[in-house]
Amino acid sequence: MDFWSKQRVLVTGGRGFLGQYVLAQLLARGCEAVASPARTDYDFRVLDDVRRAYDDIRPTMVIHLAAVVGGIGANQNRPAEFFYDNLMMGTQLLDQAWRMGVPKFVAVGTVCAYPSLTPVPFREDDLWNGYPEMTNAPYGLAKKMLLVQSDAYRRQYGFNSIFLLPANLYGPGDHFDEGRSHVIPALIRRCAEARARGDEEIEVWGNGTPTREFLYVEDAAEGILLASERYDSSEPVNLGSGFEISIADLAHRIAECVGFAGRIVWNEARPNGQTRRRLDTTLAESRFGFRASMPFGEGLRRTVAWYECTQRRGVL
Repeated sequence: MDFWSKQRVLVTGGRGFLGQYVLAQLLARGCEAVASPARTDYDFRVLDDVRRAYDDIRPTMVIHLAAVVGGIGANQNRPAEFFYDNLMMGTQLLDQAWRMGVPKFVAVGTVCAYPSLTPVPFREDDLWNGYPEMTNAPYGLAKKMLLVQSDAYRRQYGFNSIFLLPANLYGPGDHFDEGRSHVIPALIRRCAEARARGDEEIEVWGNGTPTREFLYVEDAAEGILLASERYDSSEPVNLGSGFEISIADLAHRIAECVGFAGRIVWNEARPNGQTRRRLDTTLAESRFGFRASMPFGEGLRRTVAWYECTQRRGVL
C-alpha cells in the first residue's frame, strides 16, 4: 500500500478489458493518482500526443496495455494495421518515457510473440528460436519489439522497463463482438445465440485439435501489478495459469455451460492457428511471487454468467 500510494500511474488502454481490472486493483492498493485517458484525448500512435500526455500527467510509472487486438480472422484481415499501430504506440511510449525521466515502464506483450514451433511449455529463453505463427505474426512481432527496446534502453541508458507475456485472457467484460472477440467470448456468444434460435449446430474454425492456455483477467491484473512493484529487469516473464485445453474440449465445455445441446461442426478449411500453447510460469513465481488462482471451470462459469446478464439487460 505504501509503495502504490506514492505512485502516479499512467495506464494506456485503461478503459479496455484488462485495463479495467488493472485500474480497480490499483485503487484497491491505495494508488489514487491514476490516469487512463481515452484515445480521443491522446492518440499514442502520434508522437506529439505521447509528449503531451506525459507533460499533462507526469507519471512515475507507465503500464502499457493499449493494443489493437482481435482473433484469427481480424489478424488475417488487418495485418498491416495490427503491426503499425502496435509498433508505433509501444516504441514512442517507451522512448518518451525515458526522455521524460519516468522511473519505470511496464510493457505488456503477448503469447503470440512466441515462435510457431516453440516446445511446450513455452520458456522465455525460446522467444527467439523461430518465427511466430503466421496468422498473428505481425501483431506478435510488433509487441515483441518492446522487449528489444526495453533491453536496449536498459543497456545504453539504464532505463528501468520490464516486459511481460500473458497467456490468452478471458473473463467478465471481455469483447464479445464478432470483429474483436477471441475464442472464448466468440464461442460463448455463438452457443448462446444458437440456443436462443433453436439451431441444431454451430460452426467452429479449424479441426479442434490445437490447445490453448487461458488466464483469468483478474489473475492477469494481479500478475502485472506484482511485477510492476517487485520486478526490475528486462528479462521477459510469462504470466499464465498452467492449464492447457484443446479447442474441441473448450467448445464442448462452453456449450454445456451455456446450455447449447446441438452439434459442433468443424470447418477445417479455416485456420487452426498455433498447434499448442502453454507457458512455463516458473519465473513469475520466483521473481515476484505470482501464481494464478482462478480455476478454469469457475472462471468460465463467471464469464458466461456475465455475458448472459448483460444480454438480459440489453448492454451487449
